[in-house]
Amino acid sequence: MKTLMSVEEASERIRDGARLLLAGEEHLLAALPNGDWIGGTTPYMMTEEGCLCTREKLQAVELPRAVLSVKAHMYTAQYLKLIPKDYRHHGFAIVILPAFTEVHTTFSKDSSSWPDVFSQPLVGWVAGTHLDDTGRKAPRVFNGQTGESSDTKAVVLHVELSNHLSARMNTVNLFQTGNGDALAFPQCSFETTDCTVNGEKRNFAEYLAEKKVDTSVPLVANYFGALVNVSLRKIDAATGKVSFFAPVFPGVHYKFAKPVEDYPGLYQARLSINQLWAGNPFYSCNCILNYLAAGLEGKSAAKMIGPVVFGEIAYMLLNHTMVYLTFEPK
Repeated sequence: MKTLMSVEEASERIRDGARLLLAGEEHLLAALPNGDWIGGTTPYMMTEEGCLCTREKLQAVELPRAVLSVKAHMYTAQYLKLIPKDYRHHGFAIVILPAFTEVHTTFSKDSSSWPDVFSQPLVGWVAGTHLDDTGRKAPRVFNGQTGESSDTKAVVLHVELSNHLSARMNTVNLFQTGNGDALAFPQCSFETTDCTVNGEKRNFAEYLAEKKVDTSVPLVANYFGALVNVSLRKIDAATGKVSFFAPVFPGVHYKFAKPVEDYPGLYQARLSINQLWAGNPFYSCNCILNYLAAGLEGKSAAKMIGPVVFGEIAYMLLNHTMVYLTFEPK
């Protein structure tokens, strides 16, 4: 299935009534006509031509014919909690958040506590920019039904499925909990100065320097039976502050992940597990950290098609993870 498209090709599909999930540079998304689509900025993609970075093409993933209807909504941080109330009768929802905004922070901290949020799959991704444009361009999301775009709001596509199918969400995480110190943090935040190491209070930046920690691997914690990664974004030695790509939570114990010796090999092996494809994934997103660490540019990501992003969503914000959605007969 072709997903890599020019603006003209994507526009034609929209005018033909296709329901699309779109990713690409801002000027490409802004040039599209109104229709049943949502989108977000990223030039990094997993396509039928392999993993690539492009400023000239869009990626368009088409929802299947089993979709009965779609409705797109934009949400400010204050109203994100209403997302589950807008779920369709039988279906799923896809959310796109602009990176490092209030909606990004609020969703990350609060989404798992919303009433009924787990009653149907909620997947999505965090929009970003080309790494060369970091700090110069703002990530942006688009509501194709209304023509609205925003660098401060979230966009959600609420999807209604036919009754004979159900949507199922899955994740691929290459990392396992390491054998090092147990770390805890005092508050829910994307940044910290303090932590406890095996119960002893420490400055986190000083601890990282003292232990010569490999910060290219994430922290890993067990969240309700699932291993969840929190990747380090920046260490400011002058202030002693450490920032993350997802929030850490109080009352949770973290350890740095075990090193992955053959990152590309393990990545491809995990994607080749037969049971992974039982449902024929129609949508996926993959973390930019995986893309970089596994050297995916120019390589195939097996059957996965979708954007390479700056945070992945499977009810809550994830890092260093792939999220995918399948349809299964009821």
